[in-house]
Amino acid sequence: MKRRNLIRYSLLFIAGCNAKLNADNTRGQSKIISPKKLSFAVTDVAGIEDLKRDFGYFCNTLEEVLNIKIELYPVDNPTAAVPALLSGKVDIVFAGPSEYLILNARAKAVPIIAIKRKDYHSIFVVSADNKIDSLAQLKGKTVAMRKIGSTSGHLVPTKLLLDAGLDPTTNVKIVMLDDDGASALKQGKVDAWTVSSDRYKNVIESQGLSEEDFKVIFKSSLLPHDIFVASNQLTSDFITDMRSRMIQHQEKLISSMLTAKENQKYRGSELIPAKDSDYNMIREVYQKIGQDNFLKQ
Repeated sequence: MKRRNLIRYSLLFIAGCNAKLNADNTRGQSKIISPKKLSFAVTDVAGIEDLKRDFGYFCNTLEEVLNIKIELYPVDNPTAAVPALLSGKVDIVFAGPSEYLILNARAKAVPIIAIKRKDYHSIFVVSADNKIDSLAQLKGKTVAMRKIGSTSGHLVPTKLLLDAGLDPTTNVKIVMLDDDGASALKQGKVDAWTVSSDRYKNVIESQGLSEEDFKVIFKSSLLPHDIFVASNQLTSDFITDMRSRMIQHQEKLISSMLTAKENQKYRGSELIPAKDSDYNMIREVYQKIGQDNFLKQ
């Protein structure tokens, strides 16, 4: 009898211990608080129709990956995403490297994930018969850049000119021509054109030009990546979970981006964890051109 009671009490004790361990484990697990819906913006796409055209299918795919409803939110310009984040109107923003620094400084945006492009460099191009073969030889010349604030078509080229010993405000004449820099160079209206390496061929082909008419005199190192950032009003656990899901389903997400003509530059890309330090190169440019106050709150 005593032996049976001893066994019974032992089993009850073990069961009680297991119940306590299970309760402790449950208390130790933090439940991820997910919002019912998210709003998504892109810094360089203005207007809801263009946003639907370029990122509508991507957002549908992201909805499936996160299992959360996503609404498109157009912004008029890159800096307009700052008040949208601060006011809670936007939860996720897809931004270029320079725009990321503004969002991080002014809205405390949190890096989610970066998209690493296979061939993303700044290049300087001149006419094939031009004797210029170095950046230093651009002194006194006219250089076509893309647009103010563009990472590959303005900020990094400006840094490269500075590194070559040229002052872009006095030694070189800078004109912002967007994609018309190619035709301007072909027509002799400018002496050089700077553009991203993965955009170069597309621009030339779209304007009926030939690569044989041009030569690349300089190619930068790989540039910082475009990046998805989150509002700091979202919980850190949710952002971590979102990052994990996006990496896990990156092939599906990138494929959905490529359905838009404007996103072909992301072909062959991969999603990687984003680090703030990867963007110090752009911070340095702002400092060198005396615009570092732009990155302050």
